[in-house]
Amino acid sequence: MTKKILITGSTDGIGLLTAQTLAAEGHTILLHGRNAAKLAAAAKTVGGTAEQYIADLSTMAGVHALADDIRKKHSQIDVVINNAGILKAPITVTEEGYDIRFMVNTFAPYALTQDLMPIIAKDGRVVNLSSAAQAPIDLDALFGRKQLDDMEAYAQSKLALTIWSREMAKEQPDGPSIIAVNPGSLLASKMVKEGFGLAGNDLSIGANILHEAALGDAFAKASGKYFDNDKGQFAQPHAAALDTALCADVMQGIKGVLTQQH
Repeated sequence: MTKKILITGSTDGIGLLTAQTLAAEGHTILLHGRNAAKLAAAAKTVGGTAEQYIADLSTMAGVHALADDIRKKHSQIDVVINNAGILKAPITVTEEGYDIRFMVNTFAPYALTQDLMPIIAKDGRVVNLSSAAQAPIDLDALFGRKQLDDMEAYAQSKLALTIWSREMAKEQPDGPSIIAVNPGSLLASKMVKEGFGLAGNDLSIGANILHEAALGDAFAKASGKYFDNDKGQFAQPHAAALDTALCADVMQGIKGVLTQQH
């Protein structure tokens, strides 16, 4: 049975390759990007019945507009793959005063998932792209009161994403399954080339596990779990993600940001 699958940040890298793989199987792919020309090119590459959605996920208004556009067209979608992410940017503080890594990598996918939750199938999936790079969160940095260097901000934003994946799973006991996935370290994405100056490993390593997370039986009952593709198995996330007090503070912070920006 074919599915409707949203993939954010799907104009290049793992997102685009995953979209191609799923579209080739007949699934309807909802492509997202922030550049109209790149989005159109991606849709041509993906083919099939790919739909195009343009939005800037560095602003909360852009996130809510994306969700509204999807809900106007669809009464149900089956899978959300929160793939869009950022490591380096010319300007690292958003207009709303947050570090762009926390905004795009943490707050945006949380807000988008919450907005779409009423139309995500109960037997569906939310797949969040985490990373092997996770670091304990400085709450001042999360709230935009302190600046971090690129890698610190990225690693902390990915731990925050992993935390909310686990916490949201508890809030949705009847589904959908919400899973954080490290797709593999140093894959050949634009982010890896820009951030580390490396060609990177085969992108299909990441695309294959995202395909499995979206549709595979092993992930159907895995809500709240963390899959580490470097190990090829479900694993414990960073120890800080198991710190109850920190998790409570992070969740309160994320929900507070959404309340302020809605």
